[in-house]
Amino acid sequence: MTIQWFPGHMAKAKRQVTEKLKLIDVVIELLDARLPYSSQNPMMDELVKDKPRLVLLNKEDLADQSITKEWLRFFEQKEFKALAVDAQSGKGISAIPPACQELASHIIRKMKDKGMKPRPIRALIVGIPNVGKSSLINRLAKRHVAKTGDRPGVTKAQQWIKTGGGLELLDTPGILWPKFDDQLVGFKLAASGAIRDEILPKDEVALFAVDFLRRAYPQRLEERYALTELGDGETVQLMEEIGRKRGCLKGGGSVDFERTSDLILNDLRSGKFGPVSFETPQDFETE
Repeated sequence: MTIQWFPGHMAKAKRQVTEKLKLIDVVIELLDARLPYSSQNPMMDELVKDKPRLVLLNKEDLADQSITKEWLRFFEQKEFKALAVDAQSGKGISAIPPACQELASHIIRKMKDKGMKPRPIRALIVGIPNVGKSSLINRLAKRHVAKTGDRPGVTKAQQWIKTGGGLELLDTPGILWPKFDDQLVGFKLAASGAIRDEILPKDEVALFAVDFLRRAYPQRLEERYALTELGDGETVQLMEEIGRKRGCLKGGGSVDFERTSDLILNDLRSGKFGPVSFETPQDFETE
């Protein structure tokens, strides 16, 4: 299955990024710490070319800390400056302006050599929808300047934002790539809430989530839903048991799979299973 999802405002954003790039000193690429590979836009290298890049693993409070450390080493080995942050709480945000200054030190040096007073560093913030760009900007600006929301695609237009940290930020709408040829990537993005629930069948996404948790975090799945054992049967049977345990029933006593799907996905997205990571660098060693 190939997922087609490339709204008009995203195509426009891609053009705008290309046009504005000549004004940019540093690119801040915001990824979801739970799925850094799947939330990284493969068009980004083509879009930002050779601009210095700061990779931020956001929502690090929702991700498995030990795996996040592996991802930080992974990006640093690729010669990207990388930081783990949580824009919602503000954790790690103070390290961003100094990191941008470091990446743009050659620009600052040139201005000083010409006897000019260094201007603020201009940074472009890019990332897929619902990864936390607006929350990050509000933290850096120390005021509410960017609209936030728990629905993907809140930002619809570009805007320059001044901060007190020697940075000027250019926000952009979230840019997803035109299609996902890898079905697994689509399910990870859907399970995390990066793409709208209407894009993929919610019950299939919930089945993926339960199967993932059974393999990666079985004890947490058992504890969350008071399951006695997970077994090795069909995932749909396990999901049915979860629905019964939580009272997600229709008239006549049959399981309401829509309500059960909502329950599981809401629990996963809100961190009710504890910090989880959907992927590790080792999963992609051959790529």
